[in-house]
Amino acid sequence: MEQLPYEREAFYTRERKSIPAARAFTAWALHDWQAIERLDDVLLCVSELTTNALLHGVPPGRGFRLHIAMCAHRVVRVEVHDSGGGTVTATAPPPEAEHGRGLHLVAALADTWGVGDRDPGKVVWCEFGAQ
Repeated sequence: MEQLPYEREAFYTRERKSIPAARAFTAWALHDWQAIERLDDVLLCVSELTTNALLHGVPPGRGFRLHIAMCAHRVVRVEVHDSGGGTVTATAPPPEAEHGRGLHLVAALADTWGVGDRDPGKVVWCEFGAQ
């Protein structure tokens, strides 16, 4: 996919205030690019992916990187890079569970999503086409 000159990247530490900071950063970038058609969906997915990174992918003393790009045909790509191990799956939690639905939301809202390797860690990404 051809990359346009629309890319932003930020690094966040392993603390709860990083989640709203990542959402604000994403909102700023999408407003700057005039790509707000799916803003609410993108922001919810950023919240879910960054929360998962903090809970499962970022070892103590480390952080995560958020990369946002607008590619050809106004496709917005969100990537969360962490340095933790483990696999990422969207398994269905029991109905009474209080957690475990984040990747189901990402799968439902994004046009596509996936996981890539990184050394160390992984990249969890999702994409949103313009509507």
